[in-house]
Amino acid sequence: MTLTADLFWSFRSPYSYLAIGRYRALAASHALDINLRPVYPLAIRQPDFFERNHPNWLSYTMRDMIRVAQFHGIPFGPPRPDPIVQNVKTREIAAEQPYIYRLTRLGQAASRRGKSLAFCDEAAQLIWGGVQNWHLGDHLAGAAKRAGLDLAELDAEAERDAEALDTEIAANQLALEIAGHWGVPTLVFDGEPFFGQDRIDMARWRMEQKGLEARSG
Repeated sequence: MTLTADLFWSFRSPYSYLAIGRYRALAASHALDINLRPVYPLAIRQPDFFERNHPNWLSYTMRDMIRVAQFHGIPFGPPRPDPIVQNVKTREIAAEQPYIYRLTRLGQAASRRGKSLAFCDEAAQLIWGGVQNWHLGDHLAGAAKRAGLDLAELDAEAERDAEALDTEIAANQLALEIAGHWGVPTLVFDGEPFFGQDRIDMARWRMEQKGLEARSG
């Protein structure tokens, strides 16, 4: 029996990056299908979030994400460029966002093909794994190819079908909230949300209670 789960995820979230490889590995080793459902990050949904939160929030988050990566042996580096254009000093979100809309729509186009987990993992390894100018050259094309996809096809769909893709992405966010959370990464299994990169073992424990088994062969 193959179990199913939804993973709500954002390209701008470092914790989403720190979780996705481990969830992908779990789906590869066990009879589990994970449908990654991309959402727009808080910087798009709530642009004033970073200006309103505690001054220590950013520095602590930076420290924590680095040590999580070190603890798990995950390659990590500040994104160059950041998927969100933001003034680091004032924390103000720029009006023009050339990266995040394309990325999220690409992720949703991959989801339509049942390959969003693979594509988003491959792309995230570029963005958060220390690759400079991940948006240039053939970096994303290579990520798409490794996920069994064609970037030109995805890009064409992201431009042609942007409105419908954004409607699907909004539906992902609504589904996340209906499931009982609002942030990413959140895995929803059997109606139960598991928020954060530090809940993977607990999610697996729950799945094992419901019959999760290793793949044979």
